[in-house]
Amino acid sequence: MALNTLKTTFGFFRTLLGKYTTIEFRSDSVQDIFNYLRISEYISTSGQPTEKQFALVKAAGFEDVINLAPHNVENSLANEAEVLSALGINYIHIPVDFGNPTDADFSEFCSVLKSLENKKVWVHCAANMRVSAFIYRYRCTVLGEQSSSAKNELSEIWEPSGVWKDFVS
Repeated sequence: MALNTLKTTFGFFRTLLGKYTTIEFRSDSVQDIFNYLRISEYISTSGQPTEKQFALVKAAGFEDVINLAPHNVENSLANEAEVLSALGINYIHIPVDFGNPTDADFSEFCSVLKSLENKKVWVHCAANMRVSAFIYRYRCTVLGEQSSSAKNELSEIWEPSGVWKDFVS
């Protein structure tokens, strides 16, 4: 297993620890959110933010949040739509089965991103694995970026394998 994939896996378990115990990890800025990655002036990505961290997302000027994780993921925020609505953030949910990402999921993701062009968008899932793969594919196939450039950010999170390796190919 690649080192960054291992780091992401352990980080995911750390988010579970924070969710189910009174242990609180540092979160003074959006950069502290699990697996935070700034892609561009308009797009940032991460693993699952906490309710407190969504307030930081709002304070950083993000108007829209796209969640690619199903609501039943272990570290999900059960009331995420309500939390974001109370903050005045638009919530878009595209639940992607980790074991079966589809071209239809990707097409919906692309349509949503196109509709939010030139707006600050936060894209997350449970660990930023789904998202980093979707963003990589989007950058290569829609924006026409060189795969070597987009691969740097993908590799910061993980090395896709199995269905995900096929998905990003």
